Amino acid sequence: MMGFTVTDLHKKYGDKVVVDHLSFRMDQPGVYALLGTNGAGKTTSIRMILNMLSRDSGTVEWNGGPLTLDTCNVGYLAEERGLYPKNTLMDQLMYFASLRGVPRADAKKRISYWAERLEATEYLFPPAVNGRKPKPKKADQLSKGNQQKIQLMLALLSDPELIILDEPLSGLDPVNTDLFKSIIHEEIEKGKYLIMSSHQMATIEEFCTDLTILNRSKTVLQGNLAEIKKSYGRINLFIKTEQDIKPQIEAAGVKILSSVGFSYQCRVTGDEQANALLKTLVADGITLVAFELREPSLHEIFVEKVGDAHEEA
Repeated sequence: MMGFTVTDLHKKYGDKVVVDHLSFRMDQPGVYALLGTNGAGKTTSIRMILNMLSRDSGTVEWNGGPLTLDTCNVGYLAEERGLYPKNTLMDQLMYFASLRGVPRADAKKRISYWAERLEATEYLFPPAVNGRKPKPKKADQLSKGNQQKIQLMLALLSDPELIILDEPLSGLDPVNTDLFKSIIHEEIEKGKYLIMSSHQMATIEEFCTDLTILNRSKTVLQGNLAEIKKSYGRINLFIKTEQDIKPQIEAAGVKILSSVGFSYQCRVTGDEQANALLKTLVADGITLVAFELREPSLHEIFVEKVGDAHEEA
């Protein structure tokens, strides 16, 4: 049986449950999102999946057998960045490549490729200055964003089948965010399995097909993102006009979530209520610049599922 399966992962410290019987599966390549507020159990789950942390119960399988570094080529970008600050970047890359069984000649070729792809060539292969070869760069000489590039390179050096990315875009500027996103898209196109954890809901929505949302260690929502959104229906309505239409919106029983000038973010019960409002606006001769009815975003679904409990906590 091909694929990746997590069954009944459970972990507690003393009386505190930090992961409460988590199960999910990936039957084909793509991106699975593991979401939750701080302390919900995401990183603990990832560490148990990777056998970095013991499980109180549960199994993790790859292609029908236990997942280990011997049975699956795994790449991991941890949330806590962890380069050795005083060692040269090249030494670290070569060392980690050797740990993953990448032959030395292959490792050099892959480092060269990723250095160019991640726009980090100047740090790994610095040009000579006045005919003199510069000293190799160390991790603490790089910005946090550039250190993150090196860590992504470490995660991808072994050409992994399963890639786990924990907050991969945190702390990146917009240019490097787009660079990382393009690389993630490339890995998806290569048929890789990716598990991604992030607080950036728009990014998750861009990549993932299926997801689990955790809240206080428990699974509160799980399934296919498109189907989850469809189940809510088209309840979000954006209207932009050239006149004040609050009286018409209120008379139609539509809830205004926010408004700026003559732009209105509204919540409707469904298509029927939205269409009735549209007919009223047209009949009243209102100039409509935009009238958009859509499903809720992942951000809105996430806040609905964990927001109240998060505020209580």
